[in-house]
Amino acid sequence: MAKIVLASGSPRRQELLQRIGITDFDIRVPQTEETYPAGLSPRQTVEYISREKSDAAAALCTPEEIIITADTMVFLDDQRLGKPVDEADALRMLTALQGRRHTVCTGITVRRGGEILTESASTDVYFRPAAEAELRGYIRTGEPMDKAGAYGVQGLGALLVERLDGDFFNVMGLPVLRLSRMLERFGVHFFC
Repeated sequence: MAKIVLASGSPRRQELLQRIGITDFDIRVPQTEETYPAGLSPRQTVEYISREKSDAAAALCTPEEIIITADTMVFLDDQRLGKPVDEADALRMLTALQGRRHTVCTGITVRRGGEILTESASTDVYFRPAAEAELRGYIRTGEPMDKAGAYGVQGLGALLVERLDGDFFNVMGLPVLRLSRMLERFGVHFFC
């Protein structure tokens, strides 16, 4: 089997690869600007950035290696919510999300040499109503500060989520079912 390279420094993505049985992989993080053309839909945006990351990662890899890149964004009414810059920004985001639905989109690109496959996944997440004191308490844990949308669904942030429609792992940053199907097209098999 070809060597797999995860072109991401995200510990959550590394953990998710290991959860699906991919334990022998390299990590090579390309330097990229996460810029994109105006007017793209949420799905188009994450796919575009994922492809850009893949192009940059290709310079760090051999043509025989399978490269995985991803980009995850949180959207509320088509407005992108990035990582909070400070606690006040985290409170602003969490206040906007509480009691509402938002969408988490991840673009994934898998490539080997000149063969490139890009797809995306979307998950609707519904936050329960929460008091400001709860949100401030959550922010004090520090968990929201390095996460798009200011929450981690795999941690204490799960206590803010009423329900979700779609792939839970997408909200963590890597929709593993979609990724596994993409990898199968590159000869990576999970149950055979």
